[in-house]
Amino acid sequence: MKGKGLRIAHISDIHVGSFHFVSNLLNRAVVEINEMEPDLVMVTGDLTNEGFRQQYSAVRAYLNNIECETMSVIPGNHDSRNVGYVHFEDFFGSRNSAVYLPGVTVVALDSSQPDLNEGRLGRQNYRWMVEKFTKPDDFKIVALHHHLLPLPGAGRERNIIEDAGDFLQLLVEQGVNLALSGHKHVPHAWRFEDFYVVNAGTVSSLRVRGYARPCYEVLDIYADRCVVTRKFPFGESVEVVSFPKETKPPSPKKSSATERLVI
Repeated sequence: MKGKGLRIAHISDIHVGSFHFVSNLLNRAVVEINEMEPDLVMVTGDLTNEGFRQQYSAVRAYLNNIECETMSVIPGNHDSRNVGYVHFEDFFGSRNSAVYLPGVTVVALDSSQPDLNEGRLGRQNYRWMVEKFTKPDDFKIVALHHHLLPLPGAGRERNIIEDAGDFLQLLVEQGVNLALSGHKHVPHAWRFEDFYVVNAGTVSSLRVRGYARPCYEVLDIYADRCVVTRKFPFGESVEVVSFPKETKPPSPKKSSATERLVI
């Protein structure tokens, strides 16, 4: 995003290999993303449907068409099926990553578990995330596949990570500004304490609920605020959230419970 701040394109739940996957939607999203020239493309999991190597090879080919120099990719529950996490590492590298842009830190964490739909982060990821927040004045973003908060219209809510309460407390204490996720193909945004939780829905699957449509999110981070826009491939853009860019250093005091979790 030349000269106007930073732009992040957030896509999720591609599901290559699924009967519901529509290649035209993904190809169109790639064209749109290239036209907007983002500084980072964040992909929050479920790249494949069963975690097979040939599905990883196909989704890698699609994503290679994205012209952005910086891309951060994490696996989802579908990607960790059938020992698929080994193929993820072959095609995309580490399952956790940190990206440092001017004034912005993005930490992406693997919340998947082999052959389970349920998500979990665990203490080792807590410590890893805290260690990556080396710039206390940065705008801080955390990305994972599973939900941190229940979503309306997502059916029986069994999809928040198992340790959501502890992790949410840690995000508050670390002064995180924004959390990104995918998983249930339901786009939504919540405000929690002093930060926002934004769910991207699915970019290229027709396995959606109710009136939801395939979409992705675009984050524009300016000097004074962050604007989140929902973009529908071949369709319109809708502003979802706009909030002041307030950076906060980590709280100097942690609860004893969180100290035990992180240390």
